[in-house]
Amino acid sequence: MRTVIVGAGLVGLTTAASLRLIGHEVTVLEQAPEVRAAGAGIGLWDNALREFDLLGIGERVRRLGEPVDAWFFDAAGRPERAAGYGPDAYRFLMVPRPELTTLLADAAGRDRIRLGTHVTGFTEQDTHVVAHLGDGTRLAADLLIGADGVYSEVRAAMLPGSAAVPHAGHHAWRAVVPAGAERPEGTMVTIGSARTRGGYTRVAADRTMWWVSQFDAGELVGGKRDRALLRARNVAGSGWHEELLAMIAATPEESILENRIMRVPELPHWTTGRVMLIGDAAHGLSPHIAAGGTLGIEDAGVLRAELARGSGLAEPLARYDNARRARFDQVRAHADAVEQADGAAKSAERYAAFSHWMLGTAPATD
Repeated sequence: MRTVIVGAGLVGLTTAASLRLIGHEVTVLEQAPEVRAAGAGIGLWDNALREFDLLGIGERVRRLGEPVDAWFFDAAGRPERAAGYGPDAYRFLMVPRPELTTLLADAAGRDRIRLGTHVTGFTEQDTHVVAHLGDGTRLAADLLIGADGVYSEVRAAMLPGSAAVPHAGHHAWRAVVPAGAERPEGTMVTIGSARTRGGYTRVAADRTMWWVSQFDAGELVGGKRDRALLRARNVAGSGWHEELLAMIAATPEESILENRIMRVPELPHWTTGRVMLIGDAAHGLSPHIAAGGTLGIEDAGVLRAELARGSGLAEPLARYDNARRARFDQVRAHADAVEQADGAAKSAERYAAFSHWMLGTAPATD
């Protein structure tokens, strides 16, 4: 089967490597001039790591990252965990995005990635689909997959009016810096005042990622570092987190990633006869649940499993659509509950409820 995947991000590359396992002739189209990672570090839960195991790269992924055994802290550093949940509800792997992207590009096949290729739309026929490219050329395929993120061109062509919308007032700042004398176990996640969250964690033995986010952030003034520091003080009290403030103050302005958080609205469907959406293109969420990447990788495994069952394209894509949209109804409910949690104890309880549910209901894809 000729499959064209739009987007060479983590989910697009995972999907390419996954579909190669079942014999698809895959082409990945990437608008950027190089395969590169957007972001700093990514948290991977066991359901994502199992998919990487099936691709034969699981151990290499684990060697890239640092395990996190998370606690929730208040702004004075008092730790909280919810009773009734096992340790797996708090354990995941933090991985630097650049190295993970490089590994996935190799697994997908560098010769299958076309760089500098902008997809502007598509035409779908009964027997094939044609991707429209920015240079005026066309590329025919049996299946077109939009893995092109929250600003997806494939989604825009499939579902006009489905543009990503701001998560009102929600902004985030983060950077990766050389590891220093900060706590090696990190401070994931600290819940502060004024709807602010933040902390830091190792993403590799020699690197630490700090981050701060705020709901209802209000007007942004000053440079990126000043804006991050202003919010970080909400998660630093009574001498707690002085090292976080020092890390932010020492980070060069150009190294700080600042994002207005965007979300993909709930969609009526993710597939048509020969076109489908995956990852953030289908379900871009706020990063406060720290599982968007994991769930996108889970998408790829479910898609491969459904296509491997046969029955042409229409039935497997319909099964994928129904299963994934139903799962994300629950994900959104958990995400809203976590967002509205008041304080570290309630945040720990609601987050553990989410991660326990996510891991316990993860689909089998082998």
